This record gives sequence, C-alpha cells and structure tokens, in this order.
Amino acid sequence: MAKKGKRYAEVSAKVDRSVYYDASQALQLSVDTAAAKFDETIEAHIKLGVDSRHADQQVRGAVVLPHGTGKTKRVLVFAKGEKAKEAEAAGADFVGADELVKKIQGENWFEFDIVVATPDMMGVVGRLGRVLGPKGLMPNPKSGTVTFDVAKAIEEIKAGKVEYRLDKTNIIHTTIGKASFGQEKLFDNFKVLMEAIVKAKPSAAKGQYLKSITVSSTMGPGVKINPVKYAD
Repeated sequence: MAKKGKRYAEVSAKVDRSVYYDASQALQLSVDTAAAKFDETIEAHIKLGVDSRHADQQVRGAVVLPHGTGKTKRVLVFAKGEKAKEAEAAGADFVGADELVKKIQGENWFEFDIVVATPDMMGVVGRLGRVLGPKGLMPNPKSGTVTFDVAKAIEEIKAGKVEYRLDKTNIIHTTIGKASFGQEKLFDNFKVLMEAIVKAKPSAAKGQYLKSITVSSTMGPGVKINPVKYAD
C-alpha cells in the first residue's frame, strides 16, 4: 500500500489542482498520470447547473464515440420473433424474453453491460425495474435502448456508444477511452461527448450550465478543464 501511495504522490505532483487546463493538455496529463500496470480507463466528470430532481431539468442521452471506449460491451436484448432473430444476427450476446427475466431474478445473473428492448417488451422488462434501475441498466428511449431497430442499437453499442446521465449530485460520469488511445483520440472522443451534453441542455436550465469538467485515469488524479470554453 505504501508503494502505491508513493506512486500516486509522484504522478499527482504533475497536476496543479489550482489550474484550469485546456482539454488537450488535461487529457495528456491524464495519460501521463495513468501509472498502473493495466490500461487505465480515462473518465470524464461533468457537473451541470441543473436540478435532477425536476423532470424538466434531466440530462440524459447517448453518443457514439469516434474511437470507441476500448471495451467491447456485452449486449442483452429483450425481443421476440423476427426482432429476436435480427438481434442475434446483429451480434447481440444474449437474446430472449420471459426466460431472461427469470434468470436475472432467480440467479442474480448480470453477465451483461447494457440492455436493449423492443417497445412491445417493456411490460416484461418493467418487472426488472427494481434490479436494473439501481444498476443503470434499465432500457430508455432517450439513450436509444428502447427501439424496434435493434440491429442499429447493437451496432452503435459495439462501435463505442456511451450513455450519459445525471447522478443525484447533478454530475455526469462517463468513459471516454483508454490511456493507450493517446491524447489525440481521447480529445476527439471528448469533443463529441461535450457537444452532445451541450446540445442536451434543458430549456428549463437557468444560469451557468457547465459548472465543472474534470478528467482522470482510473487510478490517477483529477485534472480540471475550463468549462467556459464549452459553454456555447
């Protein structure tokens, strides 16, 4: 533990916590401070000037990152008939209906990363609300995971689609890639994410929309980005 603490102190010394960095600089620092023995994930944490307790101030959506996330997601699809066949052909990892509900409920089975459902299956999926909801796995039309176009949904997820949504403290936490991507690819992904979040600004939001932006590697220190540059 002492060794880990020393390494963290060394990489943290590269970051001035009192300074706002340009996004490109911040992402380079996130790569430079990813000192673990595995390929660390680079994360973005964006605090918004909204109140997530109000339905008209919710911010939620999904965006396909141009360079993906560096992780292949396991997709579970709730569908029947031709749509089930379509999902299987598109590369879904698991496809089914009531039997999957029983498996999740009875076996506490969660060997998947994202759930897609056709609209006609939402009555079935709704029975899993209490277990999928808290894990952030409940399908939602805003994130494109409730759709009859299951092939397109699967294709986008496999290509690097990420969902963004507010937590209870009005912060969006999401992945923008791996340290091994390097600064340029991470910057491309970051720009696309920020454009989507700015575009998703609720009309009911008042005052400063982007409160703070921080990027970091899994084990590294947070690096602050000036939110003013992304305000428009």
